[in-house]
Amino acid sequence: MNQAEKRVFLIQRLLDEDRRYRGREVPADAYEQKLMLRSLMNVRHPKAIDAEFLTVQDEYLRQEIEDAGITRLADLEPVCGDFYLWQGDITRLECGAIVNAANSGMTGCYVPCHACIDNCIHTFAGIQLRLDCAEIMERQGHEEPTGQAKITKAYNLPCDYVLHTVGPIIEGRVTPEDEHLLASCYRSCLELALQNGVESIAFCCISTGVFHFPNQRAAEIAVETVQNFKAETGSEIKVIFNVFKDLDLEIYRRLLTENRSSES
Repeated sequence: MNQAEKRVFLIQRLLDEDRRYRGREVPADAYEQKLMLRSLMNVRHPKAIDAEFLTVQDEYLRQEIEDAGITRLADLEPVCGDFYLWQGDITRLECGAIVNAANSGMTGCYVPCHACIDNCIHTFAGIQLRLDCAEIMERQGHEEPTGQAKITKAYNLPCDYVLHTVGPIIEGRVTPEDEHLLASCYRSCLELALQNGVESIAFCCISTGVFHFPNQRAAEIAVETVQNFKAETGSEIKVIFNVFKDLDLEIYRRLLTENRSSES
């Protein structure tokens, strides 16, 4: 099967497994097909599926990511020391681990085609990731506390692992507790990375966006926490600060450049 045939196969299988979708037709347009496939994956609850589906899904997703273009750590230049800055889609980064800004349920975003990083990561990792996360949460027996983290395989993503962390949600003014919890997200991810032999990690801008943590202060906490962790542990882990917005790019560039100047 080519990519188009694989996409139609996957859509049809997901439609067929839920009687609510019976009678729905697969659109002819490729873009509409991609939206439908992503939507069906997004709303699907965690459960097993047969090996044939997973084989076709894995081949399809890996080709989609390859076609979009994979960015490798070796392609990037450090801003200072072991710190890198990259603007782009975190699901295209080939590194040891990427960080997912998750919700407390930890099984991904169920809103069809939502633009959040949680949705993107679960979409391109494949449906195995949601099931993996659900099994972790079932064993834990309660929602994930803010500031902690879990590690999973990355499945079809070009990285090796995904680190899932729940950042603080800001309602009104940022409190010292909010700042402590955000720092804890970064430290928890770094500790898990160290325990699992991860040599490079890409952080998204945790808690900014829909969680409303101010971008400037969030970036300051991120850089400071990572610096302190590396100094305290002697870790040589390479850290990529992954941004999407131009605003965050400028903030991190300024912070990291200032850090480079202070070291020289």
